[in-house]
Amino acid sequence: MGRIVVTEYMSVDGVVEAPSGTESFERVGWTDAFSRGPEGDQFKLDETMNSDALLLGRVTYEGFAPVWPHYEGEFADKFNTMPKYVVSQTLTNPEWNNTTVLSGDVGAEVRKLKERYDGDIVVHGSPQLAQTLIEHDLVDALHLQVYPVIVGAGKRFFAATSATKQLRLAETRTVGGGIHILVYERDN
Repeated sequence: MGRIVVTEYMSVDGVVEAPSGTESFERVGWTDAFSRGPEGDQFKLDETMNSDALLLGRVTYEGFAPVWPHYEGEFADKFNTMPKYVVSQTLTNPEWNNTTVLSGDVGAEVRKLKERYDGDIVVHGSPQLAQTLIEHDLVDALHLQVYPVIVGAGKRFFAATSATKQLRLAETRTVGGGIHILVYERDN
């Protein structure tokens, strides 16, 4: 059975909105001043190479889909060729190759994905989707890359849940310009 792994760039104050890119958020690019360094880059490469599939929310998908096909290299090749699933009630014709739209019950659809794959199904960003998956106890691991910055505004990652969600800290390290990588696994 596959694992759902949520990976997030996060500020110390929990902001996940527009860490880099061209979004309209007034504080976009708050990760840009930091380097992950070779160890952090290797962590992201390993995370991607261990992925069997991507699972994305519509907003993240719409940010990735026009950009990633133009990149080359081991990381980009894996991203572009692996199966991609986007949760959306409005997207009907995805253009990024190997993309399937999941428009039914999110919990049921993701349970089917976990049965279909043996490795990791990685959720990049997609905070609304991640919250839904956390609420339904479908997240097996969280990969949080915590940047040493207080953004002070924007969408935060953690929201209210119907019950306490126990985690176990499986790994921690500091890379590059002070970025903490925290790997949590579900503890149950």
